[in-house]
Amino acid sequence: MGNERLLRETEEFFYEKIPITRAMGVRVTKYDGNEFRLTAPIALNHNHLGTAFGGSLSALATLAGYGLIWLEMGDKMAHVVIRNSELSFRRPVRGEIEAICRRPSEGELAIFKNALAQHHKAKISLDVTIEEEGLVAVEFRGLFVALR
Repeated sequence: MGNERLLRETEEFFYEKIPITRAMGVRVTKYDGNEFRLTAPIALNHNHLGTAFGGSLSALATLAGYGLIWLEMGDKMAHVVIRNSELSFRRPVRGEIEAICRRPSEGELAIFKNALAQHHKAKISLDVTIEEEGLVAVEFRGLFVALR
């Protein structure tokens, strides 16, 4: 499957299964095996100050982690949920929101995939940043659980 097609199929999956993603204008912009990127326009996700709404930042960061692990599993029937998360808001976002989830180490992924294969349940911590003009605006760490 071509990368562009994979991005569009992932986006459509989000729109179907997580309806708020359509309202937020979420776009899947990159998945290259090293990182997964999403964007959302400020026009649909701003607060009364004209900066990105904290809830939208949290949702996009969560979705970036969800998307990366869902693609890494390669199983469209598996379920992914967030167990807990922590966010640090470093600076306001005034333009397009871009969330980046970088792939965890091979060792972490191997432990996750082995647990999923053996127990049909696995967990993994993922880090996501929301960046604007090369500066980190939000740092997110989430513990995701996958179920088969």
